[in-house]
Amino acid sequence: MNERSALSRARENLTEIVSVLVTGIWLAAMFTGQNWWLPFMLVGYVVIVPLTALLFGDEDDISEWWDDEVETTAQSHTDEQLDALETLRERYARGELTDEQFERKVERLLETETLEDAEDRSRVTSETGDARERERA
Repeated sequence: MNERSALSRARENLTEIVSVLVTGIWLAAMFTGQNWWLPFMLVGYVVIVPLTALLFGDEDDISEWWDDEVETTAQSHTDEQLDALETLRERYARGELTDEQFERKVERLLETETLEDAEDRSRVTSETGDARERERA
C-alpha cells in the first residue's frame, strides 16, 4: 500500500473516522468516571460530526446530514398537492365543477406560495365579501 492511497482513503472516510473518535472518547470518559462525557457527546454529534461532513464529506455525506429535512418537507408538500389534484380531477369528472372552476382551482393549487401569500389572499377574499355585504345593505 502506498502512502497516497492511505491518505486519500482517510480523507474519503473522514466523517466516519471522526464519528468513531467522538464515540470512543465519550465512552472512555464515561467508563473512567469523567463528568464531561455527556457534554462532549452532545457537542460531538451535534457540532463536530456534521461540521466534518459538511466540510470534508462527499455529496452523500452532505445530503445525509443536510438535505433530509428539505426532501421530506418537499416530498410531503408534493404528495398533498397530488392528492388535492386527484380530488379536483374526480370532482370535475363527476360534473361538480365547471371548466372555469376546475382551471382556476388547479392554477391556485399549483402556485408556489408562501404563508404570507395565503394570508393576503384570505384577507382580500374576506374584504371582498365584506364589501359585497355592505353594497347589498
